[in-house]
Amino acid sequence: MDIVEELRTTLGPAHVAAGGAIALDDTHDESLGDRSVLPRCVVRPQTTAEVATIVTVAARHGCPVIARGSGTGLSGAAVPLEDGIVVAFDRMDAIYEIDAQNQVAVVGPGVTLAQLDEALLPHGLVYPVNPGELSASIGGNVATNAGGMRALRYGVTRQRVLGLEAVLATGEVVRTGGKFVKSSSGYDLTQLLVGSEGTLALITEVTVRLETRLPHGATLLAPFAALGDITTAVPDLLRSGLAPHILEYLDALTMASIVQSAGVELGIDAVVREEALAYLVVGLESTHAERLDADTEAAATALAGLGALDVYVLPPTAAHQLIAARERAFYVAKAAGADEIIDVVVPRAAIADYLATVGALAEANQAFVAGCGHVGDGNVHLSVFQPDGGRRTELIAAMLAAGLEAGGAISGEHGIGTAKRAYFLAFEPPARLALLQRIKAAFDPDDILGRGRGPGPGE
Repeated sequence: MDIVEELRTTLGPAHVAAGGAIALDDTHDESLGDRSVLPRCVVRPQTTAEVATIVTVAARHGCPVIARGSGTGLSGAAVPLEDGIVVAFDRMDAIYEIDAQNQVAVVGPGVTLAQLDEALLPHGLVYPVNPGELSASIGGNVATNAGGMRALRYGVTRQRVLGLEAVLATGEVVRTGGKFVKSSSGYDLTQLLVGSEGTLALITEVTVRLETRLPHGATLLAPFAALGDITTAVPDLLRSGLAPHILEYLDALTMASIVQSAGVELGIDAVVREEALAYLVVGLESTHAERLDADTEAAATALAGLGALDVYVLPPTAAHQLIAARERAFYVAKAAGADEIIDVVVPRAAIADYLATVGALAEANQAFVAGCGHVGDGNVHLSVFQPDGGRRTELIAAMLAAGLEAGGAISGEHGIGTAKRAYFLAFEPPARLALLQRIKAAFDPDDILGRGRGPGPGE
């Protein structure tokens, strides 16, 4: 029996799309460099048993399987293969449990960040990972180890996932971890699967650690004459005892672009705006209004003493608009014609020197690069404007190499996918790459899952 017909018999015709019935959204993700690809079929399971059946059928036919969450990824990890099956998890969107006593939630991989946040609101709890797109799914976040602006205080997805249920390439179902925060019981399979981009197993359930939702917040905006002044100021700001949950830098061009795109009015003095080449956004939150007021005053005083041209405590509406605009910076860059977006991570003290190197590389390559990022944890997001494919590849390779030379990694949160795979294979130390490939072979010897991404042999 043809594999598509076999899957339709198992899942029902309504949940297996092929040919012209495949929606355009299922043929790509948000990565800029990858084209849309029409797969053999797109299947939408609703249970773990159905996922296991899909994988078993695919393995029997030697058909590759690509996992898809909400398709908001920026690395090409969800881009289909022409001869492959796309497993879209949007029907697996049940919130199975909100355990307020243990501060955990158990959810399906198709649950979006917006859905989970709405469900947690009445409990006074929050899942603090926010990579900037609330339509992103929990499963996709786990697959890419998504981060976001709050990672400085709350960590990335890796620090929030306590347990998983997953389907292996054999069709077997395994559970890892649970409602506990530490374990010394063998290898940590949970952490191995987080960030594996669907190349080791298909995640069918996630147990995440929650936090108390803090009711009071403030946002400060500090313009600086140079980015180096920000990277010098941040360590002193953190050593002062303040615990911001957001520390973001934006270069002047990125700030101007997102503010104009969102129609945000920040009230920045014209003289200050003329002098500022970089901006620091500081987010504070607290359980008590009085404590927040004291922290806000302390932060403003500290920033003024650390070289800020001025310090603005933004009104709530403007603060919300600015944070939302920053989260949409990728879409602004995309609309402006960016040819690629990369997300290098370096030690935070190395950001200024790294960006100076990037500027020199861009100039030598006759390209333009603008950026912003999580200055608190060294994650730099760069929009590359260079339409010539060959020159762009050379420039990105040089930028990634410079990040590694600075003690960093070629991706801080977007993942490798297909977009960075060639760079990953070229830069990864041979012994470590060989170990990763042995791990891949142990989980998936026939390379069924996530073929063509990660360290596996692929295509």
